[in-house]
Amino acid sequence: MRFLLLLLSLILVSCARPPRQPSPPPQIIAPEESSKYLPGWMRPYTINGKTYYPLPKAEGYEEVCLASWYGPGFHGRQTSGGEIYNMYEYTAAHKLLPLGTYVLVTNLENGRELVVRINDRGPFVEDRCIDLSFASAKELGLHGKGLARVKIVALSEGELINSKVVYKDIPNFRFNEFYLQVGAFKNYANALKYKLELEQEFEQVSIEPYQHPEKGLFYRVQIFLSKDLYKAQEQALILKKDRFRTAFLVAK
Repeated sequence: MRFLLLLLSLILVSCARPPRQPSPPPQIIAPEESSKYLPGWMRPYTINGKTYYPLPKAEGYEEVCLASWYGPGFHGRQTSGGEIYNMYEYTAAHKLLPLGTYVLVTNLENGRELVVRINDRGPFVEDRCIDLSFASAKELGLHGKGLARVKIVALSEGELINSKVVYKDIPNFRFNEFYLQVGAFKNYANALKYKLELEQEFEQVSIEPYQHPEKGLFYRVQIFLSKDLYKAQEQALILKKDRFRTAFLVAK
């Protein structure tokens, strides 16, 4: 009887399915490992314990937030993009936009606009989205105040070619219509009176309505300077020095 039981046990064991081998774990590439294959300006990076993942494309990007500026303490230092920071150029830092992206920045508090190029990372303060160069902040009218609510619209971006960032589809910023804004009035009659006075000296003076998000409608008086940015800048410097000290250059 014992022999039959032993024989039956051997038969059952030989017919049993062999134990299942565990499947190999899936191959997981850590973010820092996969980022090695990206150009440096597209890799995730960590600041103050927070990791930021730069956008692969800037197309369609718009943002409304607070802008700040940085200047003398960083002038001459290397930016995240590898170039040397020049606070007198129209550049800016952004946490996520691809380096090399050109953006239109509008100061929503005074209506001033400027095109700047993103060439650095920052600002790493929660309520701020863009850090402008000294020249950019001054042109947009937020240098003295330090902060301003702005709107950012991406225009074009850089593309990595042979390990270098090449700018594509760059709008022609030099040739446009450039005006010197010399005044802003709540009352249209006052704006018109000032326009008629200026037309005795300048060939083309216009009134541009502007809807301020908080203060309502303004009528901005602008003097046409040139269709060439460089010539317009030269004329603007002369006029601002001699007469219109608080005026600024605008493009249409």
